[in-house]
Amino acid sequence: MKRILPILAMVCGSVLMQEPGHGAAHAQSTSPFAPVIMVNDLGITAFEIEQRMKFMALLRQSGDLRAEAEKALIEDRLRESAARQAGITLSQEGLEQGMAEFASRGKMTTEQFVQELGKGGVEAQTFRDFVRAGLLWRETIRAKYANRIRITATDIDRAMLVESARGQTTRVLISEIIIPAPPGQEAEAMAAARRASTASGDASFSALARELSATESAPRGGHLDWMEISNMPPALRSVILGLKPGQASAPMEIPNAVAVFMLRSIDEGGKAPASAQTLEYARFVVGPAGIADSARQVAEIEARIDRCDDLYGVAKGLPEDRLIRETQPQGAIPQDIAIALASMDINETRALQRGANTELVMLCKREKTVAEGETAPSREEIGQRLSNERLNAYSESDMADLLAGAVIVRP
Repeated sequence: MKRILPILAMVCGSVLMQEPGHGAAHAQSTSPFAPVIMVNDLGITAFEIEQRMKFMALLRQSGDLRAEAEKALIEDRLRESAARQAGITLSQEGLEQGMAEFASRGKMTTEQFVQELGKGGVEAQTFRDFVRAGLLWRETIRAKYANRIRITATDIDRAMLVESARGQTTRVLISEIIIPAPPGQEAEAMAAARRASTASGDASFSALARELSATESAPRGGHLDWMEISNMPPALRSVILGLKPGQASAPMEIPNAVAVFMLRSIDEGGKAPASAQTLEYARFVVGPAGIADSARQVAEIEARIDRCDDLYGVAKGLPEDRLIRETQPQGAIPQDIAIALASMDINETRALQRGANTELVMLCKREKTVAEGETAPSREEIGQRLSNERLNAYSESDMADLLAGAVIVRP
């Protein structure tokens, strides 16, 4: 089963649909296959929720698994419904290819992957439905928006700065707006983020940061200090280098939040050698986010520590999972943590809300590394990546609209 763990869960889910029957109310109390959630008259059963929870656990997804499973299955119903209304279908061959591609991320065949899932109590049909919903949604978004996307040579040139010495040594001044998106409030958070993404100029963006953002930079209008572009997570680099000064990015989903960034200024005179990065950082779980004394606890911990090793003294006597110290390639770090680390020097800290908890993140070490045999992507590959990023933005926007208009009932 350990072979499943490196696989990253893609944003899709189960598509098992049911029409409510006249005996649904009675069956609900006796059968795990009766609907417990209705989404625009399409049912989600207790069995599906339990299956999705087991699947998420095998993929090492954190947080409240029941809430996350319900959210994913609700979105799946909306994805399936949108695909059906658009006349999008999926062949058996296409489904099998999608399942094989997903399994290959763990260096397994579909059959091997299904066997591993079975050891964890996950049915093959759950995996099949999981992949089907994602593929149908992807094709629905492509059919709706692909013709609207135009990637120019200038777009590619700008994005290629990320892969060049010039791009990796560029310094930027950016501002951030991080909007919390707890379960059930994702649509509202995305709507606020889309509002922020329309801001033009620093004054407008700063006002919105003070109003909407939940980070320590909010009182400063979201302003961050100069940072090397190479310190940023790879996904954010291309976004920032694709902006003009005074321009805001499209909303970016990160764990439990939505982020928007504005480029204030750019300095392309860096001289440091270009390379990828590996970061060592520590995460100390302070406690439930939103508790009145969370800020006080964070301040007390920060006053006691000067370097990462000092956190072991703070964590002494506490459960082992309160302090996590990790060393990872830049691109493998969770997006919200990677964004925070980008603006930090060694031994600096930053408090983040992650799921139900406040976590204190501390940068221990930043090393430049070059993978053996690594080559820069081609212009075609960069163009495809930019296209996929824009399709993903449309996908997120459409899902937020579908959730806002959905009728969700728990019988």
